[in-house]
Amino acid sequence: MTAERRELLDFALELAAVGAAQILPRYRRASVSRKADGSEVTDADRGAEAAMRALVADRYPQHAVLGEEFGTSGDAGASHRWVIDPLDGTAWFSLGMPLFGTLIALLEDGEPVIGVVHMPVLAETTYAARGLGCWFKTGDDAPLRVRVTPRGALAEAVVSASGLHGSDVAPADKARYALTPVVRGAAKFRLCGDCQQHALVCRGNLHAAIDTIMAPWDIAALVPCVEEAGGVATSLAGGRDGILEGGSLLTSSDPALHREILAILNG
Repeated sequence: MTAERRELLDFALELAAVGAAQILPRYRRASVSRKADGSEVTDADRGAEAAMRALVADRYPQHAVLGEEFGTSGDAGASHRWVIDPLDGTAWFSLGMPLFGTLIALLEDGEPVIGVVHMPVLAETTYAARGLGCWFKTGDDAPLRVRVTPRGALAEAVVSASGLHGSDVAPADKARYALTPVVRGAAKFRLCGDCQQHALVCRGNLHAAIDTIMAPWDIAALVPCVEEAGGVATSLAGGRDGILEGGSLLTSSDPALHREILAILNG
């Protein structure tokens, strides 16, 4: 299994490179439109996902795919399913900001076991496979194994959120979490771009990261990375089971800190 996982992880990194080849030429010159739900989409989103899907179909035709832009394909009963978000942070991309990433995950029987968080413009990749640790690579440098930096209390922790949506500051229909007391109680609080904040938890730079509203393709790649780095990942309801359908995500470096933040958010 270890050799197979390593091979599949290498393939996930190859998928990230294929996606970047579609994204980078369109950076700061992409055409932006709106999907039916009002969210932004660009030709880079669609081009990158199409290229990655084609590579999966060629290399692993028995695997299924779930992607943000083109939905599901392949055998619904397949034991292996790739989950792809070609541009996590399309709003950043459309603004010409380098804070977007490509998320690639592999599910085995519904459980995320491989995750890649690739930041194309920054040339940074955080990646993991179950049992193989979490790693960080930038440019042509050799990969470094990374781990979280534990902090047991909010008052000692550096915490981030991807935005104010779904919080007491900017309520949404789907959620209203008490973010204000987290902001006030943390040693330091910052807003941070989407998937990047969870990668920073893996690397020990942040102690917790909050996302109030998420889809399965936003979540799947992050879970193996955080857990292999020694951290905790649950929905904001506190559940690890069925985390891909939880609709939100909290990642943190310490179980006690995780429990404290969950209690505040849901208070």
